[in-house]
Amino acid sequence: MFGLGKKAHREIDADQLAALLKEGRALVVDVREPDEFADGHVPGAVNLPLSGFDPAAVPHPGDRLVVLNCLGGKRSGMALDQCAVAQAAIDTHLAGGFKAWADAGLPVER
Repeated sequence: MFGLGKKAHREIDADQLAALLKEGRALVVDVREPDEFADGHVPGAVNLPLSGFDPAAVPHPGDRLVVLNCLGGKRSGMALDQCAVAQAAIDTHLAGGFKAWADAGLPVER
């Protein structure tokens, strides 16, 4: 039935994402607005704001895992919902969002 049994989003934590990035195995897509992104983001992240998010616009990741993020996890979850509707293979986001990344003392790009 439609709407029942909705699949939970896969989450990884900041340390897991840092390890994937170090190994070249992740592509981070930040769904915050451009001004938020400019204030600081995960190094190498691509900015595709939720306000105009289209799963088809996500760059081809090659063999990397696409990981969505926002500030705290709500908007990236909404973007994952859009990916599911579009039947995109994107199903993972950063638990706690960019805030968790920064709070873990990981590098921030501006």
